[in-house]
Amino acid sequence: MNKANSTFYILLFSISFIAKGQVKLEGVVKDSIGTPLELANVIAINQESQKLDSYGITNNEGYYKLSLEKNTNYKIQVSYIGMKTAQEDVQTTEIDLVKNFILQNDNTLDEIELIYEMPVTVKGDTIVYNADSFTSGTERKLGDVLNKLPGVEVNDEGQIEVEGKAVGKVMVEGKDFFDGDSKLATQNIPANAVDKVEVLKNYAEIGQLSGVTNNQDNIAINIKLKEGKKNFWFGNITAGAGGADDKTLYLAQPKMFYYSPEYSLNFIGDMNNIGEIAFTRRDYFNFMGGFRSPSRSSGTNINLGSNNLGFLSLQNNRAKDINTKFGAANFSYSPKKTLDLSGFAIFLSSRTDLQENSSVVYTNPDLNIPDETTESNTTQRSDLAMAKFSAKYKPNTNNQLDYDVLARTSKESQDQLFYSSVNGNINELENAKPFSINQNVNYYYTLDDANIFALEVQHLWQDEDPFYNAFLEDKDSYINTAQVLGFDNTQIGYDVAQEKRVKSNQLDAKLDYWNILNTKSDINFTLGTIYSKQDYNSDIFQYLDNGSKYDNVPTQNNGLDINDIAYRFSDVYLGVHYRLKLGIFTFTPGFSAHAYSAKNSQFNETYTDNFFRLLPDFNTRIQLKKSEQLIFNYRMQTQFTDVNQFARGLVLNSYRSIFSGNPELESALSHNVNLSYFSFNMFNYTNVNASINYSKAVDRIRTTSQFLTNSVVRVSTPFNSGLADESAGANARIQKTWGKFRGTLNGNFNYSKFNQIINGQTSVNENYSHSYRAELRTNFREAPNFELGYRYSIQDNDQGDRRTKFFTKAPSVEFDALIFKTFTFKTNYSYNSFSDEDRKINSFEFWDASLAYRKNADSKWEYEIKATNLLDTQSQNTSRSGNISVSATEYFIQPRFITFRLRYEL
Repeated sequence: MNKANSTFYILLFSISFIAKGQVKLEGVVKDSIGTPLELANVIAINQESQKLDSYGITNNEGYYKLSLEKNTNYKIQVSYIGMKTAQEDVQTTEIDLVKNFILQNDNTLDEIELIYEMPVTVKGDTIVYNADSFTSGTERKLGDVLNKLPGVEVNDEGQIEVEGKAVGKVMVEGKDFFDGDSKLATQNIPANAVDKVEVLKNYAEIGQLSGVTNNQDNIAINIKLKEGKKNFWFGNITAGAGGADDKTLYLAQPKMFYYSPEYSLNFIGDMNNIGEIAFTRRDYFNFMGGFRSPSRSSGTNINLGSNNLGFLSLQNNRAKDINTKFGAANFSYSPKKTLDLSGFAIFLSSRTDLQENSSVVYTNPDLNIPDETTESNTTQRSDLAMAKFSAKYKPNTNNQLDYDVLARTSKESQDQLFYSSVNGNINELENAKPFSINQNVNYYYTLDDANIFALEVQHLWQDEDPFYNAFLEDKDSYINTAQVLGFDNTQIGYDVAQEKRVKSNQLDAKLDYWNILNTKSDINFTLGTIYSKQDYNSDIFQYLDNGSKYDNVPTQNNGLDINDIAYRFSDVYLGVHYRLKLGIFTFTPGFSAHAYSAKNSQFNETYTDNFFRLLPDFNTRIQLKKSEQLIFNYRMQTQFTDVNQFARGLVLNSYRSIFSGNPELESALSHNVNLSYFSFNMFNYTNVNASINYSKAVDRIRTTSQFLTNSVVRVSTPFNSGLADESAGANARIQKTWGKFRGTLNGNFNYSKFNQIINGQTSVNENYSHSYRAELRTNFREAPNFELGYRYSIQDNDQGDRRTKFFTKAPSVEFDALIFKTFTFKTNYSYNSFSDEDRKINSFEFWDASLAYRKNADSKWEYEIKATNLLDTQSQNTSRSGNISVSATEYFIQPRFITFRLRYEL
């Protein structure tokens, strides 16, 4: 940390030194009648180098400020939409200058020729960034470009954020890029193809609804291509090879794109065994393909649950061994102006080996749960595919019909060799072949200026079939569990298995009507319904030594370890919302009235829960300035569970986790409050956003767990907690740009309070977490650039009988430079230290670097040598504090890899 602090002070000294070598040019820009012009563009071009040295945008008083080099000749250009561009020569000295400008209306075509494009232009709700004004030549993909734009950032998950808000859609030349997925865009679109980046604020997906829906939080990005990239194939193909120990390394990454006014084609491929994962399992299951449920704002919260395999997760795309194959294709076609067709297909195949060593200490000695150490070696196989087709028909401005269909299928398995100090050697096997089909039909109709209708219908069909099998060699350690499950004790070991099948159908539909009362107010009526049907079957059995199945009978739970459930849920609701604009205020009060019906049938018994509920909600927006707003939200929600929680028969989540559902579960009610603030000052490029959240839930579903005697095996049952669970959070972020430097400060705080019952003991758990992050980065056009970051987090857990507190300190640095305009050098280093209040528990560090050669910026060929994990770190350590235990895990990762790569630009 001393080195990091020294580096930080050196950087501050460098900033001060650079600032001393500059003078300030300031002034006011007005029109011909003396009215200050807000968001006028002012640029300074160095007369000797003919390069842009500084730029600025006027504030609401027409004031601008530029930092210029001393004793230098500049040409100052001032431009504003609809007015003639003004320019004037300025020679700086040792003192600051004041220069005012008056712009005339542009009624002629003899405008002064701009000799340099404005880096940033504001046109209403659209901010246009000229990419070449911010890039230095070391960028290779869109994410590298976006990270250099003021107010734009690519987070650690690969998602784009603008002014602190997540971008919902990415387009290229106005066409959706894989349904607007930002991660695929940031990691694959070539940087050298980007001409302009258009940030579209207040973006309305459906133009007809732009005047009656709140779009202030909707942001889209449109990438404008350079002229040489239109109507031509562009992209790149990368191939690489290397070696590590006895392993041959390989890499192949073709990326090809074609855009014309009529159609577009995109293809992304990636095949490697070095852990460069283009698309993860998490990305696959989070990829919604543009689907959003019609009932998302109705006040009803229900999903179909998840029966995915309990896959061990990668740690930051790291594991002991990773082999991936990824392919994705996207198209759009407009056969005529009224019809747009589009679609995509994505395939992911991965083979991953993971190794972990863990130790678990249970914090409450009264529970009589033995501490445990484990070792595991896991092999995962995953083949995932999805495809989507979309059609949009818009015969005129008053009618629009959309249809989408998304299909998913997968084949996955996980084989785990596991050693437990409590249960001995266990071999676990899981596999599944689920599929789903999601269809969406939307129709939008504008009757006249005062009456608008919208119909949205979505249907999901899903089939899941997870299978679980575990073989336990140490019979004595599992004897108590085997007796509970009723297994045959005469076999060599316990060969435990479970088959499960969950079939789901869900229809979600609503009809909206808006009546625009006047320019300040409108009223919205919504009639909607959700109908869900789920069929659930499961069966626990034992494989005998001769290979036959043994239908065991548990000694507990009334001898039930099979399930055959039919679950039906319906919600019919009517919503009313009134919107009123008064000056800077926009009020949207409303409510929805729901008639609920939930019914599950099993073992010749039917359990019903029918009731009526009124759910209010309220939204207030205060538009303090054009780019500054305060938002308050309140919403009451009803939370329903899925069929998994109702299963009366025992369910084997794993050999150590047995579940028994509760068919009499009821819904939970929650109150949710949010206050958010956003501000982006284009004059001084200061971006501030902050939010406070609070949620209180009544009758939320919690679990009571009973550990078997002297065992780590638990039997859990859900119940409606009559006590209130609470959670609160606050986060703040400020980002400011000073010339070529940009600083960012982040802070997050989260608090949660919940109730649980373990071995008959009731406890209240309170968790506090703090996280702080500071970052300083540069954006020089020709000099090397760096990014210095530091993250500090605190995890504080009050488990009733014990309180634990952990600290994480993680400095990091990134550096890139274009050397002699031919070599690109990049390197990054990170260090992670984990400790408690008494001592450092563990630490690990990573260092990657690459050196690439390209003859010049227009060269088709690039040669690169890249090294990952240069320090040859063998493992990383993590610790976690759970509800009743504290664990430490050593996670093994890939060794040092060095690869040679060849990239060809199309």
